[in-house]
Amino acid sequence: MATLSVARSPPSACSPRRPAASNPNPLLPSRSTLAVCLATKPKVPLPIASPSPLGNDPAKWDPAECDALLRGGEQVASVLQEMLKLMEDMEMDGEFAAVAVELVAQGVIGNRVDEMESGFLMALDYMIQLAQKDGDDERHSLLEVVKQTVLDHLTKKCPPHVQVVGLLCQTEKKESRHELLRRVAAGGGVFENDKGLKVQIPGANLNDIANQADDLLETMETRSKVPDRKLLARLVIVREEARNMMGGGLLDERNDRGLNTLPQAEVNFLSKLVALKPGKAVETMIRDVMLGKGEGADNTEPNSDLEPPTGTAEKENVTDRKPHPVRPGMFLETVSKVLGGIYASNTSGITAQHLEWVHETTLRILQEIAF
Repeated sequence: MATLSVARSPPSACSPRRPAASNPNPLLPSRSTLAVCLATKPKVPLPIASPSPLGNDPAKWDPAECDALLRGGEQVASVLQEMLKLMEDMEMDGEFAAVAVELVAQGVIGNRVDEMESGFLMALDYMIQLAQKDGDDERHSLLEVVKQTVLDHLTKKCPPHVQVVGLLCQTEKKESRHELLRRVAAGGGVFENDKGLKVQIPGANLNDIANQADDLLETMETRSKVPDRKLLARLVIVREEARNMMGGGLLDERNDRGLNTLPQAEVNFLSKLVALKPGKAVETMIRDVMLGKGEGADNTEPNSDLEPPTGTAEKENVTDRKPHPVRPGMFLETVSKVLGGIYASNTSGITAQHLEWVHETTLRILQEIAF
């Protein structure tokens, strides 16, 4: 009989800060439980709730991260032990098996979600990485079920517009996202997503949805390194589509979030694009920047500050700070502001058409990156 290790010893870099004896022992589930783990197909986790990857080198984790991982790992092991105890007396055969695991997870986690450690999801992600490296499908599937259940419970505690942003980030097809936004704006209801699953969606304000996505984007893009390019692309798409669905479009006053001075890096890059004829070469330039290459490359130098992303003039750097790289969200915001100014002054022409093409092409590239 195969074994399912619910916890693994932490990396050596973390060991000195907490006694190794505190790590839980491996559990030996029944053969039927392993079959359930294999049969249960994990759902797509809510992206806005999942922590950033830990990285491959434990020696680079700080002490606080190590301690959070250890505490979270102990709690994950405790949850799995309670689940396995409840499943001992259950019939785990047939089609009911996968449903039974999810029901047990819902019950156990529902009673403990309010007391979970801050490192619970971090530990889950780390254990899932280990299971993938070990090729242990049983352990990986069970941990994915636990993670999805935790994220579901956390999502229900969020305001409606935050829940909607999470749902939109999980919806791959553009038409389905637009339908979801229409349902939400109309007061909510039952929605069938791309995977055929029916979910109850709340009613929410389109402006609140766009602003929530924009706040998350700002948090990610002001860092020296973007932790998740795929999530970043999804949030940009959510913001742009929610804004586009509002009555005023580009000129809607609700889209004005206080960006009075256009960011230098984005303006410089946009100037390069406008100077070239639309085509494959310009599309390649946009794609590279959206993927974090060229002008969009992260600042990887240690202990270096980013120059504030404001000011449109070509100024000589008089400090040692690196200029802010071009970020997808801020770039599309810049394009929209310039387009809005052109339309407001009734001077639309070739430049406006070029900017519209840049905006549309960027969104299409982000869609490819996001899903």
